[in-house]
Amino acid sequence: MSIKSILDFSISLHPSYPIFVVLRKMIQTLLEKALRKEFLSAEEGQTLFQEAPTSALMYVGHQLRQMHVPGNKVTWIIDRNSNTTNVCVANCKFCNFYRRPGHEESYITTLDEYRVKIEEMLSLGGEQLLLQGGHHPDLGLSFYTKLFSDLKKEFPQLKLHALGPPEIAHICQLDKMSHDAVLTELKKSGLDSLPGAGAEILNDRVRRLISKGKCGSQEWLDIMRAAHRTGLTTSATMMFGHIETLLERMEHLVDLRQVQEERPKGAVGFLAFIPWPFMDDGTLLKKLKRARNQCTADEYIRMIALSRIMLPNITHIQASWLTVGKQTAQICLHAGADDMGSIMIEENVVSAAGAPFRFTANGIQQAIRDAGYIPQLRDQQYAERVLPENIKQQDLNRETMIID
Repeated sequence: MSIKSILDFSISLHPSYPIFVVLRKMIQTLLEKALRKEFLSAEEGQTLFQEAPTSALMYVGHQLRQMHVPGNKVTWIIDRNSNTTNVCVANCKFCNFYRRPGHEESYITTLDEYRVKIEEMLSLGGEQLLLQGGHHPDLGLSFYTKLFSDLKKEFPQLKLHALGPPEIAHICQLDKMSHDAVLTELKKSGLDSLPGAGAEILNDRVRRLISKGKCGSQEWLDIMRAAHRTGLTTSATMMFGHIETLLERMEHLVDLRQVQEERPKGAVGFLAFIPWPFMDDGTLLKKLKRARNQCTADEYIRMIALSRIMLPNITHIQASWLTVGKQTAQICLHAGADDMGSIMIEENVVSAAGAPFRFTANGIQQAIRDAGYIPQLRDQQYAERVLPENIKQQDLNRETMIID
């Protein structure tokens, strides 16, 4: 099979046959360029998204996946996504999770509460705590360094995948410190890696309209540069399908690619990229009729393939089963994704906006098998982990429960 044969077949089925024949050479040229791991411009990415058949994008995405992550394994992780606080002054228009300071439902999670959450996670075979929260006006650097130190002292095996660029920017503003200084102190106190939270779309036109209280796109990128200088591994994300243009999506990918290209020699930088569609249930964006979730399965699969195509210097692409469901995520494993993410023992933010899907450890493994792959448990740094005995025994019994 080749790009040419896939395009020829797609053209033969297309109702606008003459138009497609004209576009075929341009699409083939761009896809062949992508297969050489050459950098495509945002405009070229936009052209592929608009004009290339899904089958051709999937083919190239999968070929690139095999170059980055050869073989037949698909990774997954057991972790818990807990929240330091739901108090936030950022006022994002897509978030149902936050509460204003002084609200009767506001909270700051206590050490005793973390202890229960972490012990449960460890008993279920997990080792990573994804720890995020709101922009609390009173929680600066000392709060987080003490929290991280206390957690690591009690649970030295715990891996902290915590905060995100907007929270780092908020801490820097409160304590009047540089990005590098804050990240250095957080790393000393136990931070293992920095999630790519709060990226949304890295375009200030978009950010002013949906998340004005968060850091701008340039500061988000600069914090990731600082994290890479500090020796922290990171991930990158994109929440799409609201008010952004297609070109702005592609520019987001180009900006991430550039930061990854600038990482210091020997630094891993971005370990993975995770795109997901905007979840609109009950959000202010939907109530104001400014945006609603209209992302189809086909659009998400195309975004996964384009992510692989546009980001040839990032190794892992993760399918967001939490927002798109089992079947779509399974197809994404044939379109460039090599990772299914976490079973998410706990997740509060995206779920608050209507993400309805859930997996157990057995369910996610069976979904990977059903897609034709071998499930492989991984750790925070994408190294393979031996399956814990309690999960292994359940897996042998095939006591699976998948909600889709």
